[in-house]
Amino acid sequence: MHCPSMFREERLDVLHGLVTAHPLGTLITAGNKGLMANLIPFTLHDGGEYGILRAHLASGNKQLEALREGAEALVVFQGPECYVTPSWYPSKTEHGKVVPTWNFAMVQVRGIPQVIDDTSWAKAQIDEMTNLHESKRQQPWKVSDAPDDFIASQLKAIVGIEIPILSIEGKWKVSQNRLPADRQGVIDGLRSEQICPSMLALMDTP
Repeated sequence: MHCPSMFREERLDVLHGLVTAHPLGTLITAGNKGLMANLIPFTLHDGGEYGILRAHLASGNKQLEALREGAEALVVFQGPECYVTPSWYPSKTEHGKVVPTWNFAMVQVRGIPQVIDDTSWAKAQIDEMTNLHESKRQQPWKVSDAPDDFIASQLKAIVGIEIPILSIEGKWKVSQNRLPADRQGVIDGLRSEQICPSMLALMDTP
């Protein structure tokens, strides 16, 4: 991706943090039938140099054919994002040479996918993903709350995938290219207009 050095994020813990906070990734493949993309919720695991992604797809998902071909896949995780109006920049009143832009944070992951036709594996991945997202609820739902035969039928309709991460890169475009006063103007604008709280938290962190 196009990523000027000022926007490049290379700290693995920060990159992993965005993936775990925004686990719904866009899985992109380029198989024999061309480009395909699907939104897939992932879980991130330790392993290798950069980690391992795990997920599951419906067995009828046509992207599975491309995944079985063994070609490299790309997964894009989108973090906080917001429109930035030039009206927030103090420099607007000084010279007027300002234009709108968009601030965002995102991570791109590449790796060779492995398709896993194993219902026990899929059950473990679903259990982990469910427990992760239900853990903060007052009364967490568990997979075991559903009837066993129903879960068994659901498991027959999905296929697991695992992607050992070969490369991971991040782009944090959060007004680093602006003068300090303009960057503070964006923070103040987000706060006063009470929009994009996730971007405000990202920019307002020392």
